[in-house]
Amino acid sequence: MPLKDLTISDPAGKSLETPQTKQPQKVGFISLGCPKNLVDSEVMMGLLARAGAELTTRAEDADVIVVNTCSFIESAQQESVNTILEMAGHKSGGRAKKLVVAGCLVERFRDDIRKNIPEVDAVVGTGELENILAATGIAPAPVRSDSPFVVLQSRPEGDARAAQGRFSRESWDGAIVDLPNYLYDDATPRILATPRHMAYIKIAEGCDHPCTFCIIPQLRGQFRSRRFESVVAEAERLARGGVREITLIGQDTTCYGEDFGLKDCLAQLLEKLAGIEDLRWIRFLYAYPNKITGRLMETIATHEKICSYMDVPLQHASASALKRMKRGGGAEVFLRSIAKMRRTIPDVTLRTSFIVGFPGETDKEFEELCDFVRAAQFDWMGAFGYSDQDGAAAYGLDKKISPREIERRRKHLMSIQRQISKKKKKALVGREFDLLLEGTSDESDLLLEGRTAMHAPEIDGKVFVNEFPDGVSAESGQFYRCQITEAHDYDLVARIL
Repeated sequence: MPLKDLTISDPAGKSLETPQTKQPQKVGFISLGCPKNLVDSEVMMGLLARAGAELTTRAEDADVIVVNTCSFIESAQQESVNTILEMAGHKSGGRAKKLVVAGCLVERFRDDIRKNIPEVDAVVGTGELENILAATGIAPAPVRSDSPFVVLQSRPEGDARAAQGRFSRESWDGAIVDLPNYLYDDATPRILATPRHMAYIKIAEGCDHPCTFCIIPQLRGQFRSRRFESVVAEAERLARGGVREITLIGQDTTCYGEDFGLKDCLAQLLEKLAGIEDLRWIRFLYAYPNKITGRLMETIATHEKICSYMDVPLQHASASALKRMKRGGGAEVFLRSIAKMRRTIPDVTLRTSFIVGFPGETDKEFEELCDFVRAAQFDWMGAFGYSDQDGAAAYGLDKKISPREIERRRKHLMSIQRQISKKKKKALVGREFDLLLEGTSDESDLLLEGRTAMHAPEIDGKVFVNEFPDGVSAESGQFYRCQITEAHDYDLVARIL
């Protein structure tokens, strides 16, 4: 996504003072894919701004264009390639002198990008974020003695994990010779590309799970947690800078701290963050189903600032399909876990996602999934058609489902969820919630738009505000009490009280 409303500041709101140059290089960024990719973009922008670059949201004004790519599924790869080619046009017929490609696509197709897109001047993989300066041709700025930043010449967090021997490249199937190991630190400069009142914090990188449909370990390396103190320090600095909502992300946030030999480290981290006075909402995404402990649930239930929100991508509900995915579990196990979450966490909001059309998915397995969705009654759900990924174990499986049938099944599953969502949203009419106002709606200039604690940033439905009390100013990033007045399939309408 193009980075909008860019504010060049550190997370504490201080100006990023850099040595004055006559004509600083203008760098334009496009970040594609998930929030984890967005944080990578924010880190690279921070490094560039500290070195004296001027950031711009207009590609036509940029001397250097950076495209941070996604490569998770085929459609994401195609979007990345299309965006690279579009930006290449600014080199041939515009101001841009350099085009840099970063991110997951580089980890998969580094040589192909260089060979087939000659307009690309440099590539930066997920484990090479600090190389963005060399790639753009912008020299690092000298650090003042009173600077609040520390120049990271190496990879202090990632290197520490490698030194422990946990991530021996030779021992991991012998298939990958150079895994990314970079992990940003609280001292790494970031430029927030999100609205000023909210931010993501990446608490871990990489993944150790052997899911057969996924190539994330190849793109981002093996699982490694950030230091506990590093995450807390970053959260405190963000809060001082005006951030009121923090979303913790990682490929599997529930594994946080396991590489340090710690248990329930995510629960401990949430407890610590809940003590930061200026934070209002704290949530985490991407929980692995069998890693949700009793203490984690109790921690969410105990602390008001921790949103009663669980995002658990289950991927399927048929035990036989999950076995082929190397995920484990099944409908009965999941339903028991869901029941426990609902008992432990009052008014918990549950979100999940499923892969439809995995190789060998029978009609019976698909019906098991549909029955499970009806029984589980999720608040939010996403369904994605299986996408063959060269390098993933599922790539070699037989009994592939046709794209047409995959799409038919996906639409059918989403039609079931649409009815569930419609019923659940209707039950909210008349209830009151705290609402974070985010500004004028994209749907209409006559409506405002916001979110409740039930809505994670960018992925869930919306709350449209059509009534505001006289004499009360509407300010983006502020919290208001609202009452739900209308419900639609996925969105709500509310009035401010």
